[in-house]
Amino acid sequence: MRNLTRKIMQAEFSHVGIFIPRRFSHENNLGLGTDLTEHQKKVMSRGLPKKQKLRGVQNVVLVASGKGGVGKSTTAVNLAISLKQQLGHEGIGLLDMDIFGPSLPIMMNLHNIKPALNKDNHMLPLVNYGVHCMSVGLMVPADAAVVWRGPMVMSAVQQLLLRTAWPPLHTLLLDLPPGTGDVALSVAQLVHVAGAVLVSTPQDVALADVRRGAQMMHKVGVKVLGVVQNMSLHRCSACGHTEHIFGSGGAARVAQELGVPVLGDVPIALSIREAGDTGLPVAVARPRGPEAECYRTITSNLLKRLDESSMPPQPPVPSDGC
Repeated sequence: MRNLTRKIMQAEFSHVGIFIPRRFSHENNLGLGTDLTEHQKKVMSRGLPKKQKLRGVQNVVLVASGKGGVGKSTTAVNLAISLKQQLGHEGIGLLDMDIFGPSLPIMMNLHNIKPALNKDNHMLPLVNYGVHCMSVGLMVPADAAVVWRGPMVMSAVQQLLLRTAWPPLHTLLLDLPPGTGDVALSVAQLVHVAGAVLVSTPQDVALADVRRGAQMMHKVGVKVLGVVQNMSLHRCSACGHTEHIFGSGGAARVAQELGVPVLGDVPIALSIREAGDTGLPVAVARPRGPEAECYRTITSNLLKRLDESSMPPQPPVPSDGC
């Protein structure tokens, strides 16, 4: 039937010279036929920005999720603070890339403070809890809606990334907006990325989006460093009973499919929610508590993965017969 339909379409429209859909791909998402020459492809690629290495930044790590509401920003904030706590003198940065729903100003207690400009007209990140922070939310009123079309969003992304005067950093975490849209693609095209951390809750609907997120990272050449399973269980504050509200083991199954580790689990806890809302993240508010320990575990595993990624491949060991 498909071949018959194609023949009918070709017969009907051959006189107007339209392209019949041929093959779906990342580069040709509508499956439209193309007869571009190599020269034309080079000309079209001239407008794309060249991928840059951010000066003084050792590792750019994306914190991503396939869908909203899984605790990605909470994870990014506490991960940044935990990195600073573990690495001490090393610089840590956190860049909020969610243009339409920035949450960094609230979660990092940076209300009503606008970044200054240096002599080169680059923005100076704000610092709290030892973490260097930047967000579009620092430059617009807290209750103002950002109503921008795609080109303006992409311009903002480029300015946040390339016109922020980051100090020397061991790791710059990029808190991406949920999904697999323009911002994530633009970031991967603009700068060299060490890898991505995917955040999910255990239920199937969230895990399906993690798979899509991992597929997008693969298409843009970004290594998935691991999966964080957020809201993994709930412990009753009155009786101590635990239950897996969103199911259990889902992230481990997906991580196994992807061939990456689970960096750690984080429970549903009132303390995490309250800390985020008051601008005092739980990694600071209760550094010795079990929730902060979860983020320390994730941080340690992330640092191991970054070390593995930076190591050159080892030459094969010759056998006795060589």
